[in-house]
Amino acid sequence: MAERKVRVRFAPSPTGPLHIGGVRTALYNYLFARQHGGEFVFRIEDTDSSRFVPGAEEYILESFRWLGIPFDEGVGFGGSHGPYRQSERRAIYKEYVGRLLEAGKAYLAFDTPEELETKRKEIPNFQYDASTRGQMRNSLSLPSEEVRRLMDEGSQYVVRFKVEPGEDVHVNDMIRGDVVINSSILDDKVLYKSADELPTYHLANIVDDHLMEITHVIRGEEWLPSAPLHVLLYRAFGWEDTMPRFAHLPLLLKPDGKGKLSKRDGDRLGFPVFPLEWHDPKSGEVSSGYRESGYLPAAVLNFLALLGWNPGTDQEIMSLDEMVRLFDITKCSKAGAKFDYVKGLWFNREYIQMADNSELAPTFDKVLRENGIEVPMERVEAVVGMMKMKKINFIKELWPLCDFFFIAPEAYSREDKFVRKNWTETAAADMTELAGLLEGLDDFSVAAVKEAVDCWAEAAGKKPWNPWRVALVGTGKGPDMYELAAFLGKDETLRRMRKAVEMLG
Repeated sequence: MAERKVRVRFAPSPTGPLHIGGVRTALYNYLFARQHGGEFVFRIEDTDSSRFVPGAEEYILESFRWLGIPFDEGVGFGGSHGPYRQSERRAIYKEYVGRLLEAGKAYLAFDTPEELETKRKEIPNFQYDASTRGQMRNSLSLPSEEVRRLMDEGSQYVVRFKVEPGEDVHVNDMIRGDVVINSSILDDKVLYKSADELPTYHLANIVDDHLMEITHVIRGEEWLPSAPLHVLLYRAFGWEDTMPRFAHLPLLLKPDGKGKLSKRDGDRLGFPVFPLEWHDPKSGEVSSGYRESGYLPAAVLNFLALLGWNPGTDQEIMSLDEMVRLFDITKCSKAGAKFDYVKGLWFNREYIQMADNSELAPTFDKVLRENGIEVPMERVEAVVGMMKMKKINFIKELWPLCDFFFIAPEAYSREDKFVRKNWTETAAADMTELAGLLEGLDDFSVAAVKEAVDCWAEAAGKKPWNPWRVALVGTGKGPDMYELAAFLGKDETLRRMRKAVEMLG
């Protein structure tokens, strides 16, 4: 049989914001598809209308636009396997439900919620399966006339999958190897509900993956218990030859490793668990997002890629293209991955330092405007370039470190440790002499200022750099002095130097 083209999918439900664990699942699907020259499909699983949240679908799409993970087809992208929203595929599912019923692989069940609850109280750990289905009201236990009567009366029903007991079901998992589960522990899952004429996840998922020609299903560990049922459904339809390979990813755990990562952990420890800020339309609650918190999308992807997988080397910083080249789904961990949010900060810091100044400047420009500063973008870029190597986690942290670029010191305090140490008894005279030197320069570029000051300092035996910093900044922070002076320009540099001499003496 010819090898099929790799096709993977990411299929979230529009029930709220996209969890960061979902982002990692999508990332691994993307890396796998690109590595194998395959295609990445975006599908919306919205069969549970009671849990639908307005705005969630667009939020998910916007998250991937920001992160820079592109899809090849699906909702919002088009393609030849649509529709890609499950709520638009009712007729398709109904046809396949009919096939299972006709083949005797599924049956109608008329049990009311009250009847099911009574049975649960009657039988500890009740499970609707081969051992109990005969005690329930379904088309396997009721006379055919009774079934027809119930259908003619319009009684509500569900369609359950008929699981035959005593069979070892093998799930060939790319991460966990051969997972074997005996069918006797599986219940007869509901596949379809007449009440809303929609399938459950189990049926819709299988039918869609088959019709959309999905070759590999890469999803979270929480879906592993469903995998044997999905294998049985593929067999029931006679689709064994096109059954996808499975890979169940390790859970993202709390930072202390005890339990699954939740929004509460982020709220408690001060980190986001959603890619974008989320405004809950029902409660009005606002949850923080990586974008609004100041993370760079490439840093988020790099951080997430290494939660549950590593390239087998010490390399930590990887571009998306490098991840595609190095990624190996079989090398993913079986154990859960601790969500080390502090490491996430480290990644953001590293990516800020590597980023082009023009990429960072708009974010810092927004910070400047919030502080009443409006300057040309090229000056914003210049400041970012001089200051981004400072140990900052976010661009917004630059403002208190470099406000002096835009606001001259109003006062010089001898209480400041740096000022007290470096404004010695000769400082005023040295700065006056240096100001005279600088005033005579026609070229005030970094190179010209450096050459003039260095020559003067060597000839005069002076060390003017720290008192000069006091004069221009007011304390012991800031970039290279020549870069700072060139940025301020001759007039502002001289004005600040003379003011420091006047105020500090």
